[in-house]
Amino acid sequence: MADQPTPRSRIRGLLLLSALGLSGCASFSPDSGMTAVSDLTSQTISKDVAFVRTAEGADTVKNAVRRLLSRPLNADSAVQVALLNNKGLQSAYNELALAETELVQESLPPNPVFSVSRIAGNGGGEVERQVVGDILALATLPFRSDIARDRFHQAQLRAALATLRLAGEVRRGYFRAVAAYEMVVLLTDAKSTAEATAQLAVKLGETGSVNKLDQAREQVFYAETTADLATARQAAASARERLARLMGLWDGDLEFRLPNHLPPLPRRPLALPAIEVDAVAHRIDLQIARLELAALAKAMSLTAATRFVTLLDLAGIARRTQDPEGAPFRERGFDLEFQIPIFDGGEVRVRQAVETYNLAFNRLTERAVNVRSQARDAYRVYRSSYDIASHYQREILPLRKIITEEMQLRFSSMQVDIFALLTEARQRLASLRGAIDAKRQFWLAHSDLQTVVNSGGSPAASSGNPTTIAAAAPTEGGH
Repeated sequence: MADQPTPRSRIRGLLLLSALGLSGCASFSPDSGMTAVSDLTSQTISKDVAFVRTAEGADTVKNAVRRLLSRPLNADSAVQVALLNNKGLQSAYNELALAETELVQESLPPNPVFSVSRIAGNGGGEVERQVVGDILALATLPFRSDIARDRFHQAQLRAALATLRLAGEVRRGYFRAVAAYEMVVLLTDAKSTAEATAQLAVKLGETGSVNKLDQAREQVFYAETTADLATARQAAASARERLARLMGLWDGDLEFRLPNHLPPLPRRPLALPAIEVDAVAHRIDLQIARLELAALAKAMSLTAATRFVTLLDLAGIARRTQDPEGAPFRERGFDLEFQIPIFDGGEVRVRQAVETYNLAFNRLTERAVNVRSQARDAYRVYRSSYDIASHYQREILPLRKIITEEMQLRFSSMQVDIFALLTEARQRLASLRGAIDAKRQFWLAHSDLQTVVNSGGSPAASSGNPTTIAAAAPTEGGH
């Protein structure tokens, strides 16, 4: 006579069927979550990103980089090269792919455990089979899966944050490099002029027309300009190497071309009356912190709901016994295992969950306050940098040009001597150097403002190793 299924065996069957049905719901996405990163990057800075995972993808990226490097780089093309080619950024995308594996893992029901035991002796024997399922893990699966989705969304935002921070650092590196080359061009011309005047002073000194003091002044100016040019060339080479590191270039790609002059100032500075609101709304690190707070709230609720029960296993048992006379008989049943909360009633876990939530809440509040302050400060620096650079371009340099032209006219009419003309040339050189530095500071402030409003983190904090910058993820409270 066939054995009839008991209510307990039905429970076991339902447990297995539920586990098998739920396991089909979790799967990996085709792009490891990169669509969200690509969309956010495109919306924020209008640039493309690529997660290189195949040889074909690597060839596509390599060809795109070479096309960009075939022309002189501007700030936008330098950023695009870095977003495609920086290996530190690729490692950040690898971390996103790993986060997706955790999402899939947390979305799967627990595997049932199957065990078989056999005992024999004195002509008799016993065979027992068990299937054990974790009922508590299965019951809390929807909650844990929901929390895991929040964590994965955080990982997507962290990858986007790494992308935008790298873009900001590349812009700063680009403007530093171009400004350094513009300074080299200026000092090269100044050195040629200083060398000619120093030689002229020597010849005039031989005729007695110039005393030793004036000769020494011209020679020391030439020597100082030579030293300044050497320093500027060293700074330009270092700035170029830093930019190459940020773009992930090596070997034959290091011959990229940069312009010799910074871009002109915009006609008008940005007017951002709602700068604080924009920063709070767009900062990715704040979005990560908000998701962390939401995940902790769900985890706290789950901890409170399961505070008294941390272990609940249900086992279906089938046992076949044969006595020494050879008469077999079968037994079926179940085994329920749970933990009795005598000593630990879950108070510690609940308190830990509450304090962890409060910690994240206070950090989020602090960060929101700091974001508003950073936005105000970055905009003030941007406006003052624009005003200073504009003052050089509209006031100081035009006046210096007028003075130079007037001094040349007076020199041609013998109203001033050569040394007065040279003194004015030194002063004009100082103004030109100040103008280059002011314009450099403006473009750096412009990049810093974009970073503060869109991505997050102070520019100074992200001025380390480019690989570390791209791959770094916030460590405080998961945001």
